[in-house]
Amino acid sequence: MSLNYVTIGANDVPRAREFYDALLPLIGGELEAEYMPHAFCYQLRGGGRIWVMSPFDKNAASPGNGAMTGLLCESQEQVDAAHAMALAQGGTDEGAPGPRPLYGPDFYGGYIRDPDGNKLSLVHFSED
Repeated sequence: MSLNYVTIGANDVPRAREFYDALLPLIGGELEAEYMPHAFCYQLRGGGRIWVMSPFDKNAASPGNGAMTGLLCESQEQVDAAHAMALAQGGTDEGAPGPRPLYGPDFYGGYIRDPDGNKLSLVHFSED
């Protein structure tokens, strides 16, 4: 089994689009579909997808407590660059990039929240 897609709620989809258009191509994402101003989808390396959209139930989008989407990067430098780009695009820092030995000896990650407060992990597993 593999994960096919993740949906991230947004209250201002055009603003979220600016954020994700800056972030996801940096780590190999390609825009796959857009239904603006309501939704868009990026395909990631490996085939998974991220849909960003306004909620179907018409209520406000809100981040889930304990929910986080992990995005695999190709290098520690890519984690660093994506983290910096996310902050430059209005994201907030939830943990600067660096080694996280608590999660394993090869885990290098940084944490951010998008403009709607959704938590993202940018992660690389070194092969040293």
